[in-house]
Parts: sequence; C-alpha cells; structure tokens
Amino acid sequence: MILDIQALQLKAAQMRLATWQMIYRAKTGHTGSDLSCADIVTALYNDVMQQTPATFTNPNRDRYVQSKGHAVEILYNVLADAGYFPQADLLTYSQFNSPYIGHPTNHINGIEMNTGSLGHGLGLSVGMALAAKLDQRDYRVFTLMGDGEQAEGSVWEAAMAAGNYHLDNLTAIIDHNRLQISGPTESVMNSEPLAEKYAAFGFDVQEIDGNDMNQIVTVLTAENNTNKPRLILADTIKGKGISFAENQASWHHRVPTADEYQQGIDELQTVIGGLSK
Repeated sequence: MILDIQALQLKAAQMRLATWQMIYRAKTGHTGSDLSCADIVTALYNDVMQQTPATFTNPNRDRYVQSKGHAVEILYNVLADAGYFPQADLLTYSQFNSPYIGHPTNHINGIEMNTGSLGHGLGLSVGMALAAKLDQRDYRVFTLMGDGEQAEGSVWEAAMAAGNYHLDNLTAIIDHNRLQISGPTESVMNSEPLAEKYAAFGFDVQEIDGNDMNQIVTVLTAENNTNKPRLILADTIKGKGISFAENQASWHHRVPTADEYQQGIDELQTVIGGLSK
C-alpha cells in the first residue's frame, strides 16, 4: 500500500494513539521509545518495503528487524493495522498465555526474528543481506536500532562486516532520540560521533529528521547506488506526540495516569483531526 505524505502522517498519528491506548490498557510498555519511532515504522510498512501479509513467506520479500525490541508496542499496532493479524488480538497484550509479549517474537505473524537483547539486530540483518547476495536475490533488509544500543560491541562487529561485504541492500536506521532509560545517551555511554563512525566502517550515512515523514520516505525509497550499506541517522524526539512526554527520559518505560492518559488522547485526537481534513 502506497500512501501520500499526509496520509502517512495521519496513519502515524493513529498508530501513536493505538499504542498509547494499548499501553494504558495493559499497564506496561516502553512509551517514549514507541512514540519516537512511530513515523519510521509506519513509513516502512505503508510505503517503503516490498512486503505484505500475503507475501510474508515469499523468499523475495523485503525484511525488517526491529533491533530496539523494547519498542514492540508500535510494531504490533502497525502490523495489526496492515493486516498481519486481527487488531482484536492486541487486547491480550502482555496477558498470561498471550503470544503478544513485551519484545518481538517470531511466534507473531509478520515478525522476522526474536529481538530485544540489544546489539543483535544489525548482525541478524547483515546475515540476511549477505544471504540475499549469495542467493542472487534482490530483496532489501531494514533494521531499526536505538542510539543507546550503540554501546553494544556486537553492533560494531556487524557494522564492520556490512562494510566489508559492501551490503548495499542493507539499510540500518538509528532512532536518535538521545535518551535511554537511565538518562542522556551521551552521559550514560557516549557513542558520538555516530555519523563519522559509521562512515569509517564503510556506510553511506544520511542524516534526517526522523519525525518528518517527507524526509523519511525520501531517504528510505531512494535507490542506493553507492556499493555501501546505508545508515540513516534519524534525529527523533522521545515521546513524540505527547507534549508532557517529549524529551523526558522518565517516559522510556512508563504508564500514564488516568489524567495523563486523557490529556494524551486529547492531544493525539487533535492531530488526527487536523490531518483528516
């Protein structure tokens, strides 16, 4: 399904609302992390990737690995909206015996790999991209990492391999919101300058506003003729869309109170109303 930019913006706002509601209902979730990457995940499944529920088992499909697996709530909602499973299934999120748990699991239709142990997603994606080259297939691989995740040494081993094998069918995205559960990433473990580091590992680096749908779509749909893997450094706002949660590390893993929940609903519905005109 290909949507225009305003339709994608509307879809992302709707996914933020659905995620906000699901977290409040389940009383658990990585709220700020979900909201920061909502635009990216929405764009991937509604405009960028060659993959649908009907083609998910096709060996030529594009692949997506959500390395920052703690932001699973937004992924579940985008997948349900796209038809990978009934939206009603998400009413069981985080309940006893539900397959919809707090990190991605491939027991769920539409999810490629189990993730959540940070530092694994890029390596998995390198393997998939290299397999495509060896099998002479033209599918692409996308992976979304957190910026706090860049402190994991396995990320850089994978980056070295991606550059070495010239995996131009691989696009790595960093949700660069500059906050993690214990504070600013530059204070917890400074991994900057990320753009220069990935360039040194042989990546074509593109820096964008990761909450600007037009920029997201433009860079993710651009053909890669560089003979290099691509790194999208997506500057985002943690908690994007909920005014009192934006740029607050405390909202990394937090459930809104009843009053906060209603304020968030009101703010998101205002955005949705404006985009629906």
